[in-house]
Amino acid sequence: MKPCESEFLTLRGQRMHVRCWQNNPALPPLVMLHGWGDVSATWQFVVDELSPHWRVIAPDWRGFGLSAWNNGSYWFPDYVADLDALLNHYSPTRPVNLVAHSMGGNVACLYAGLRPERVAGLVNLEGVGMIDHPLAEAAGRYARWLKQTRDARGFRVYPDHAALAARLQNDNPRLSAAQAAFLASHLGVEAVADDGRREIRLAIDPCHRWVNPIPYRLQDAMAIWRQATAPALWVTAADSHVFKKFFALDSEDYRQRVACFRDIREVTLADCAHNMQHDQPQKVAQLTDEFFARDVISR
Repeated sequence: MKPCESEFLTLRGQRMHVRCWQNNPALPPLVMLHGWGDVSATWQFVVDELSPHWRVIAPDWRGFGLSAWNNGSYWFPDYVADLDALLNHYSPTRPVNLVAHSMGGNVACLYAGLRPERVAGLVNLEGVGMIDHPLAEAAGRYARWLKQTRDARGFRVYPDHAALAARLQNDNPRLSAAQAAFLASHLGVEAVADDGRREIRLAIDPCHRWVNPIPYRLQDAMAIWRQATAPALWVTAADSHVFKKFFALDSEDYRQRVACFRDIREVTLADCAHNMQHDQPQKVAQLTDEFFARDVISR
């Protein structure tokens, strides 16, 4: 595996953990943004397959991994502002290339529209926006959120990392034993239970489970997406239950989302599910290298 360095920054008053591979400022930056329930370290499989000329920078979003937790609600505007602060730290004058998965892809798409001059290109792995919720749901969502703020539930705990690795393989049979063990070592942290036993807890703030009281408005997101100017590669996975639950490639809803981006290519990867960066890291790396070489650098 390619070695990485850990850095801890204070951005917007928040402690953020960042992993850097080939941390050489002379190399072009490639910023990789993980999805919900994931951490920066799990980009390792893709990084190992990338061409060596990138300086790869991957943060743990707030509330994940080794970054600070809010211990309260999480909002997309904070993620967008955190990304802006991160890029201003690592590449204050040079536009960057982004590779982003799921929730990270949603953040990256918003950022590409809000700060088009800061994004050179975007590889988006199933970060296609969320389901549009009507305003009529607002009262119910507020009520659920309020209940969760006083009755928060944690995530399942595990007796050891091997048990967590077994759970990961059960959820995704495509993972090898070595991959599952690696993921478990970063997704789980050792803690002490009330009775003194040692246990493994997920490196995720349980408050991420809270419903957002403010309904997602697709039209707002699409208006921002239309301002993006960077070339974008949207990648979907042929066996993604997450994507198939909400979309079809030929659905009117999905085609409207894609149409917001003026310079976009679409690719569907075979033999992988939603976490394609785990299932097909070589293909994700190959697509990334080829896209930035052909569609971005040559632009």
